[in-house]
Amino acid sequence: MLCLALGAAAPAAQAPDMGVPRIITSTQFKQATAFIRSDYDRFVRELITLTEIPAPPFKEERRATAYLEMLRQHRLSDVEMDAEGNVMGIRRGTGAPGGPLVAVVAHLDTVFPEGTDVTVRREGTRLMAPGIGDDTRGLALILAIIRAMDAATFQTELDVLYVGSVGEEGEGDLRGVKFLFQKGTYKDRIRQFIAVDGGAQGSITTGGVGSKRYRAVFKGPGGHSYGAFGLVNPVFALASAAAEFSKLQVPSNPKTTFGIGVLRGGTSVNSIPADVSMDVDMRSESCDELGKVDKAFHSIVRSAVEAENKVRSTREGPIVVDPQLIGDRPCGETPRNAPLVQTVTAVVTAFGLKPSYGISSTDSNVPMSLGIPAVTIGRGPGGRAHAPDEWTDVEIESAVQAVQVAMTIVLAAAGVQ
Repeated sequence: MLCLALGAAAPAAQAPDMGVPRIITSTQFKQATAFIRSDYDRFVRELITLTEIPAPPFKEERRATAYLEMLRQHRLSDVEMDAEGNVMGIRRGTGAPGGPLVAVVAHLDTVFPEGTDVTVRREGTRLMAPGIGDDTRGLALILAIIRAMDAATFQTELDVLYVGSVGEEGEGDLRGVKFLFQKGTYKDRIRQFIAVDGGAQGSITTGGVGSKRYRAVFKGPGGHSYGAFGLVNPVFALASAAAEFSKLQVPSNPKTTFGIGVLRGGTSVNSIPADVSMDVDMRSESCDELGKVDKAFHSIVRSAVEAENKVRSTREGPIVVDPQLIGDRPCGETPRNAPLVQTVTAVVTAFGLKPSYGISSTDSNVPMSLGIPAVTIGRGPGGRAHAPDEWTDVEIESAVQAVQVAMTIVLAAAGVQ
C-alpha cells in the first residue's frame, strides 16, 4: 500500500522533492520505523509526564525546565533556555557551521489557568487531560523524532533547531517565537520553520490569522451619582463605543471578526466611575482587512469620547480614552507553491493522507509575516482542544505513523544526505 501511495504522490504533489520517496523507501527509514515501535512506551510516558506538569499562561517555567532536561538526554548541541524562557537544542547537519537551519517548534504553554487539575485519565488508547493535545503531544513528538533520526543515523545537510516555545496561547501573544526572531541567537539563521501544533496530520496550515487586541480604558473625573449628576461619565462613552463597534460590517471572505470579551470598572451603584475598560479582539485572514477594522475601532472610541464631552459637563475634567495594545499577532502566508509546502504535501500524500490547507493562529504567524517559509503540521489524532476533557489517541499504529510523517517532513526540509 505504501508503494502504491508513493506512486500516486509524485504527480499529485508535482514532485517538489524527489527526496521524499527516497527517504521512505530507504533502509534507514525501515530502521527508524522499527525503533519508533520499540520507543512507543517512552513516547506515551513522556507525553503523560509533560502533561501533568502545569504550564499556565506566563508560568511555563516548570514544564520548560523539565523539557530542557529531556532535550539534554538527546544528542543535541547547545541545549539551553533563552532569556524569554524558550528551550532548545541543535541537531547538527553536514553543512558549514553557522549556516541556515530549519526550526521545528512545539509550544510549552496551555490555555488553562493555574490550579487546573492536569491529571491524565486513560480509557483504552485515549488519554484525557487539559492540554494533552495542544500542544503537549507536539512536545513529545519532537523528542520521538530526534531519537528516531539518531537510531537510523540519518544525516541532514542543514542544522535542525528543536524548540519548546513559550507564550503561544492567548495573551502570550507568540512572545516566545517573537523573541526567537527578534533577539534570539539563531534569528538570522532560520530559513524554514515548522510548527508541530495541528491536529490531523493531513492538515497543513499555510496562512496566519492576524489579530489586534486592545484594552480601551475610558477615564473621567468621577463623582457621586446624585450630587455630581451631569458630569461626563466614562461608562456612557464606553457603551456608545461598544454599540457603534457592534455595527461594523466585515467580510466573510477573507474571514474577519471582532468582539468585546471583558468589561471592567466601577466603584459602586451610586458612583460615576473614574475609569472603565473593555477588552477588544479583532482578527482577519487578511492583513488589509485587519487594518481596516483596527482603524475603524480607533475612530469609534475617539468619536464616542468626543460625543460624551459635548453632551455632559466637563467642569471637573473631560473623558479621555487610552486604547492599550495587549495583543498583536501578525498575519502572513506561505504560498502553496513554496517548496516547503510542496514538500509537506508530498510527505502527507505519500502516507495515504489527504492534504488540506488552512489558516490559523500559531507560532508560524511570526515567520510568515517576515517572509520566511513556515507551516504548521499535525501532531496526531485528538480533540476537544482548550476544553477540560481534551484528549489524544495513542493507538500504536497511528502513533507510529505520526512520528514517521513528522520525521519525514523534517528530513526532507533539512535535506537528508
